[in-house]
Amino acid sequence: MKPLHRLAPLFLAATIFACTEYTPVETYTEADDPIALTPEDEAAWAAVSKSLNVAWGDANCRYSRSLVPQVEGARALKITLWRGEKGQAQALVWTPKGLDGVECKFSDFKSGSATMPASIAKSFFVRYTLADQFLPTHQKEVLMADMLDDIECFDIAAQTTRPVWVTLDIPEEAEPGTYTSTLVISHNGWGKAKLPIEVEVVNHLLPSAKEWSYHLDLWQHPTAVARINGLELWSDEHFEEAKRQMKMLAEAGQKVITTNLNKDPWNHQCYDGYEDMIKWTQHKNGSWSYDYTIFDRWVEMMLSIGINKMINCYSMVPWNCELHYMDEAKGEMVTVKAEPNTPIFEKIWEPFLKDFKSHLQEKGWLEITNIAMDERSPEQMDAAVRLLERCAPEMGFALADNHNSYKKYTSMRDVCAALRRQRVDHEDIIMRRERNQTTTFYVCCGPHYPNTFTWSQPYEAEMLGWLNVAYDYDGMLRWAYNSWPENPMMDSRFGNWPAGDTYLTYPGCHSSIRFERLIDGIEVAEKVRRLRAAGVDTQEVEALLEKIRTTNFLDHKQPWLEIINQANEALNAASRK
Repeated sequence: MKPLHRLAPLFLAATIFACTEYTPVETYTEADDPIALTPEDEAAWAAVSKSLNVAWGDANCRYSRSLVPQVEGARALKITLWRGEKGQAQALVWTPKGLDGVECKFSDFKSGSATMPASIAKSFFVRYTLADQFLPTHQKEVLMADMLDDIECFDIAAQTTRPVWVTLDIPEEAEPGTYTSTLVISHNGWGKAKLPIEVEVVNHLLPSAKEWSYHLDLWQHPTAVARINGLELWSDEHFEEAKRQMKMLAEAGQKVITTNLNKDPWNHQCYDGYEDMIKWTQHKNGSWSYDYTIFDRWVEMMLSIGINKMINCYSMVPWNCELHYMDEAKGEMVTVKAEPNTPIFEKIWEPFLKDFKSHLQEKGWLEITNIAMDERSPEQMDAAVRLLERCAPEMGFALADNHNSYKKYTSMRDVCAALRRQRVDHEDIIMRRERNQTTTFYVCCGPHYPNTFTWSQPYEAEMLGWLNVAYDYDGMLRWAYNSWPENPMMDSRFGNWPAGDTYLTYPGCHSSIRFERLIDGIEVAEKVRRLRAAGVDTQEVEALLEKIRTTNFLDHKQPWLEIINQANEALNAASRK
């Protein structure tokens, strides 16, 4: 079988039961699998003689819930990691008859007299969600493995496969060496099966994510957190739950806080609109005031968890150019259209920018705050940049750029180019870096490949990290971290966007296969840059990076998985020097 796609999350708060005296595991029911088994599929299940079957799978792939996996037997898994690095692996459990109370436990990791505790390894039952699939079969509806569920035990139905995702967090103080351990899988205390694992720890240190140079910018969506958890918007409970969800983002090395200046900047392009963080009021005498209470609290919360490089504020040019405010004279909210290069644009934005600048100065945030724009035309950008430079030149500009506008605005602090449409010239990246400006790329609803949709193969997420190094970008941007559809654990589709386009993690602080593999790609970028800085011979890595640069990364028919595997092998070899 070829690995399929991804899965579903979440927050129906699965109750965890001890599996000694069996009690049915209480959790949510996943969606039905749209595929119909063929006679060959049924025959494959009939040929499986044991109730409990286990093997190491491939962390580069997704596996079908309904098909017998085509994998090797209980071979040992071998993985090479730095001290401080997080690694990924995937095991598979399948059964023709059904299993109750499946549990996964590791033994300690041993290397001579050195030991890493079993707790460095965590196992997650992979859950499934509905998706669409654009490549390669153009299927309308598929079931994909994606969400990582930390429930302690799980019931597996007859004639199903259940992936188990494994994360390995190598302590910074670990002694270099090759460590061995065993993943023991049992069901209700019976039928224990063992999967051996070898972890080679090399003598290089990858520091914590807060020290990474990689500029990660995944857009946050606080309103979605409130809705899906049934919490009052901007309540104490909402902020506390949002903080828990955003800590996962901070631990991935996020650098940017997403905020909005007025009405939903993206014209409600996802399931939940972006609710106001700043309340605008025009008084009877024509003057303006602005309530920054929610904005300040959101920023302060994000700063408290270590996301502190930039505050990007969307947007002076919303997608529909609409703004709204409380009209004190009318006693009601008023919506206006303020298009760039019209009199009302400057009239309404000038007082705000001056007041906002003063507020940011008082808070000590002015130097890290950018007015951010998303795919706006050069004509719109001209008007916005002119006004900002007149009213608040100390503030920065950020742009998700699909028009090569970065070449015109040399003072732009944060530029992110569309991966599928343009590439920033390398000399421009170097020049911008010398001015302490950030240059990244972004993926969103495109390209179809490589990407991080629920139907994308997991290695595509890591591939983005290799592309980042190959083209020497500072990092990447993606919408969005958590713009959840109505029920993401059941269905990852929303509107006309490819399934999973709007989010990378699930409610209830559940990660996903693609989010973990995205982190793998970020770690790759950090490791290559640190080896270079340390003067380590990276000749073989550089040769693979050149191959990446000269191969069409948008062509999924190219042997990209093979290339990425070769690049990882070269990186491991360089790390041993």
